[in-house]
Amino acid sequence: MSLPVIQAKGLFLIGDPHVADSSPGQRLPGYCEQIMGKLRACLDRAEETGMVPVILGDLFHWPRDNSNSLIVELIELFRKVRPWVLVGNHDKYQARLTTDVSMAVLVSAGVVRLMQTAGPQFELQTPEGSVLICATPDGSKLPSLFQRDDQSPEKVIWLAHHNIRFSEFLDRAQRIKELPGVDWLINGHIHRPQPTVTTGQTTWANPGNITRLTFSRRSKEREPAAAIWTWGCEDLARWVVPHLPFYDVFPNQDFPPEQEAQDRESLFMEGLERLAWRRTQEGTGLKEFLQINLNPELPESRLIWELYQEVVREQH
Repeated sequence: MSLPVIQAKGLFLIGDPHVADSSPGQRLPGYCEQIMGKLRACLDRAEETGMVPVILGDLFHWPRDNSNSLIVELIELFRKVRPWVLVGNHDKYQARLTTDVSMAVLVSAGVVRLMQTAGPQFELQTPEGSVLICATPDGSKLPSLFQRDDQSPEKVIWLAHHNIRFSEFLDRAQRIKELPGVDWLINGHIHRPQPTVTTGQTTWANPGNITRLTFSRRSKEREPAAAIWTWGCEDLARWVVPHLPFYDVFPNQDFPPEQEAQDRESLFMEGLERLAWRRTQEGTGLKEFLQINLNPELPESRLIWELYQEVVREQH
């Protein structure tokens, strides 16, 4: 099957917008208008600079029950541009992308180009050369390599929405390593920007998201930003998204104690809860979840894997 071919100067990468009608967490009222304004600013900037807009997953904060007015506003915003959208964990209900989620309405309306299966998505033709854009949505495995041939574009970029072991997240499952045949892996999902790492042929980047969701010192210190990839760049360029001061969107109060370990545990448990909604007798969904989310270098991971194998053996 032939892939779409798009001519542009590069990629305009929009991390995890988390669009919602109501304010999540401790965000003050006005969240919906603010995040829609950020999206609009990003798409305008992408058009001004001749870039392809790509949303790196979690377009939505809640997968369902978003208002008709919000869906209509997104349809009108996306209609002309038709951004590429990677499926994130927040875009799915019960760990699945079904016709009853809000994303399905945008797909049916023809206003987004959804990246919902792993592999090549489109070919980007830049003035300097051709680039194959591939992707792995939430819940699918990252590649260990990509086999090129004489007809392949000159560069390969892989987009992902995964738990990757960047410098501030060393407990995450996916180790950073060379992926032969892949020049860049650019990740969403992890909201906090991480230093770019090059190992062998592959450069791994995590630009962070455009939305401040957590009331914490780290959120206060960082500026919401999109990222830009262009041919020959050694790192992604940052474009700071227009945004309000921190205490205009969060309450002016003391920060709670940092609880990173508990936060990591809650994310893992949230994933297990989503998995339980789609559990199967043969345990296939659980196996995929554990393979993607367990860090094999942590001692508790071995115990969890052994428990999984014991349960599956008993079921058979």
